[in-house]
Amino acid sequence: MSFRFDVLRTHPAGARLGRMTTAHGAVDTPTFMPVATHGSVKGMLPSQLHELGANILLANAYHLAIRPGVETVAALGGLHGILAWPGPIATDSGGFQVMSLGKLVRVDDDGIRYRSHVDGRAGVMRPEDAVRAQEGLGVDVAMSLDECLAAGASADASARAVARTTAWAARGAAARSRPETALFGIVQGGLDLELRAASLRGLVDIGFDGYAAGGLSVGEPPAETSRAAAGIAALLPPDRPRYLMGMGTPRDLLTFASMGYDLFDCVLPTRNGRNGTLFPRQGKRTLRHAVHARDPRPVEEGCACYTCTHFSRGTLRHLVMAREMLGAQLATVHNLHFYLHLMREIRAALAEGSFPERPAVAAGAWA
Repeated sequence: MSFRFDVLRTHPAGARLGRMTTAHGAVDTPTFMPVATHGSVKGMLPSQLHELGANILLANAYHLAIRPGVETVAALGGLHGILAWPGPIATDSGGFQVMSLGKLVRVDDDGIRYRSHVDGRAGVMRPEDAVRAQEGLGVDVAMSLDECLAAGASADASARAVARTTAWAARGAAARSRPETALFGIVQGGLDLELRAASLRGLVDIGFDGYAAGGLSVGEPPAETSRAAAGIAALLPPDRPRYLMGMGTPRDLLTFASMGYDLFDCVLPTRNGRNGTLFPRQGKRTLRHAVHARDPRPVEEGCACYTCTHFSRGTLRHLVMAREMLGAQLATVHNLHFYLHLMREIRAALAEGSFPERPAVAAGAWA
């Protein structure tokens, strides 16, 4: 089945209800992609993800190429086999992760030369390699290799990164061989909207199945992130899916869905869950605080998730403080339920014409 994206309804302010069709099924948008960096969503069974309403997962091609290796993944049934997940899977090419390796990386026009963070072995990732790796993993949506800079990069560095990302995008697109795998181009340019526009023009000239806004979760002030995200959204092609990478809090999801973004990912619900921080409608709740020690109430009154219908705050706090695996798992179940339920509320509100009032309640006190 070929890749397809349909806009079903658009809110006057820019938010839109859509459907992305892939070889492994349809994805109703806007949606949140739970992060399965190494080939699993930490602490979650695939059946639990399905029950929570996840309809697409996000893994990382760089990490999987390092360990266990693309050929090994392919021998084990591809990434769908590794994840035991029959639905759509997207992968990030790894530009952001490579940036985070710091001194282990050297970037030039040919590609990214790195030392493995696992065993120190030297490797190189070229744009052609990134596309072939993601096709080898058998994913439904792949990302072009980009050069992602940290916040505060100079104007000259940002301009060079845009030019390099565009050149890499052309090389990666030319290397495509698997029509079932959609390929997205990543728009770079930091907080400079003129650079962002130039980046997008270059990508549109090449032609991609979708477009992602990268480099907006790398340490810049939140107000500047929102300004840049709004400016980029206004430029993106209306007939292609729009992916805002690495965002964010529940309030972020509502804010950026309002701008017309369709796809989101973030490690917050799973990472915070492992650390004992939960996401009820009223705002973050840290279970380690002693005030919860004998609290018989659920994390969130009225929440239908397995955690809230079976366990009290006091019990969860005990499990977290005792470092029991179950505590981290239960917290993650609630957090992903909250995120995915919020996205369902946004979609329902768009379908019935009550956006943004209805999902605004779900975001609660989040800032």
